[in-house]
Amino acid sequence: MTISKLERLRAMTVVVADTGDFEAVRRAKPVDCTTNPTLVLKAIGLPHFADPLEAALTWGRGLSGERGRVVEAVADRLAIEVGARLADLVPGRVSTEVDADLSFDTAATVAKARAIIAAYAARGIGRERILIKIAATWEGIRAAEILQREGIDCNLTLIFSLAQATACGDAGVFLISPFVGRILDWWVKATGTSYTPAEDPGVRSVAAIWRHFKAHGIATVVMGASFRNTGEIEELAGCDRLTIAPALLDQLAADAGPLERRLVAGVGEVGPHRVLDERGFRWAMNEDAMATEKLAEGIRLFAADLAALERLIDTRL
Repeated sequence: MTISKLERLRAMTVVVADTGDFEAVRRAKPVDCTTNPTLVLKAIGLPHFADPLEAALTWGRGLSGERGRVVEAVADRLAIEVGARLADLVPGRVSTEVDADLSFDTAATVAKARAIIAAYAARGIGRERILIKIAATWEGIRAAEILQREGIDCNLTLIFSLAQATACGDAGVFLISPFVGRILDWWVKATGTSYTPAEDPGVRSVAAIWRHFKAHGIATVVMGASFRNTGEIEELAGCDRLTIAPALLDQLAADAGPLERRLVAGVGEVGPHRVLDERGFRWAMNEDAMATEKLAEGIRLFAADLAALERLIDTRL
């Protein structure tokens, strides 16, 4: 019997689908799903997306009040519609993102997260099936700390540095999504150098975070994200979870080659654990140009895609 690389990967790592495409989820059969405004915007033109889109628009047409508020409410409703349908397709969790423009507002992030959980609960989906996705700013990490104490599990995203990762671990965050491909993009642009998967700066960053967490007994789940090719994924085989786009899942499923565990606890160099206060966190980010630039860029891109989604909703209303 032929065993694909995807099946070999599943034997050592929880595979998560990085998409809002229902058909891709059915095909890949991941344990969890993760979405964001970018993925929802991409999926919104697909034929099988018509029903949740129209359901959200129909609901919105019955609302009164200021137009911008109605559009925002429909965008929120659409995210929940998509998440609820994904929850029917996977046995595990669905990540739903807090608006990127709240990334520097702890109180507003907490309020939005509570509203998301309440909206899922109204559809009969418990909080144990949902991860609240928040950008890993200082304010976002503090919001997640509050939410975790309330029993609302969080997925801290746009992580580009060990400082962000360890601050999340110290806050008791359930899961973090350190990025691979965007780190590679920055280094290729900065140095003009090409990298093999084993030398990939993004791969090395995620591997270092994973080893640090295992060595220091940090329970937070590490989920590598933002992959550019299957080579990066293979180099992180053994990571707690990996969230992978449908095209790369299909490539892994079609490849019957060998795949070995790359990440092994206790193997590799690990430094001491340092608990960061706000001053220490901000200084560590200041000293890491790549992490600072990619975090800011990621927030801008997510915010731009949310704005594009809201413009589309506005025209359809």
